[in-house]
Amino acid sequence: MTEQWEVTGQRNVAGQAGQGQQDAIARAWDALVAAARRTVADGLVVGTSGNVSVRVGATILVTPSGVPYDRLGPGDAVGVDADGNRLFGDLAPTSELPMHLAVYRTTDAGAVVHTHAVHATAVSTLVPELPPIHYMAAALGGPVRVARYAPYGSDELAEHMLRALRQRTGCLLQNHGTLTYGTTLDQAYDRTAQLEWMCRLWLTASAIPGHAPTLLSPGQLREAEDRLRGYGQR
Repeated sequence: MTEQWEVTGQRNVAGQAGQGQQDAIARAWDALVAAARRTVADGLVVGTSGNVSVRVGATILVTPSGVPYDRLGPGDAVGVDADGNRLFGDLAPTSELPMHLAVYRTTDAGAVVHTHAVHATAVSTLVPELPPIHYMAAALGGPVRVARYAPYGSDELAEHMLRALRQRTGCLLQNHGTLTYGTTLDQAYDRTAQLEWMCRLWLTASAIPGHAPTLLSPGQLREAEDRLRGYGQR
């Protein structure tokens, strides 16, 4: 890590954890910043919209509110506990902190990604759940529900989101965007990207006049879920 992190880390994290924990937090912050910048590069957010968090032990690292991601450095790390109490960092945490904390309190999530992806947000205004147009819905636990609208940053929105997340690892937020979580940051991000892709696919297929997309049955989704458990390298 850079000298800037070391100085800031000593000031902000000293007394909170040992050197090993500090190193883990430093690595997690670097990964969080990279993921936040990727949301912009991949067109999932515009400006400072959206936010990312990662859990390291009892510490939750979150993107700060209203700071462009390309300006974030090691000295900008923000850490809170599960109740939202500031552990370190001089910047205010994301305004969507209630949603992130709600996920960590109720799941085994290691990371959360929230975006304003355009196709997913469009779908959130049209249907109560994303129709099962592709088997990758199984990677999110089934058809992705839409959480009822509430003001951003509110406890009410966090409550609506939790209902939409029951037995799911991602949801749409009505007239707002997406939220996904995973055991790792890579998994949470992949689920976000897959969700946006499925929304784009459904919108494209639904736009053909006189035709309706073929949808998958619950049995087909269960079969896909079983197959996905063995997907990839071991």
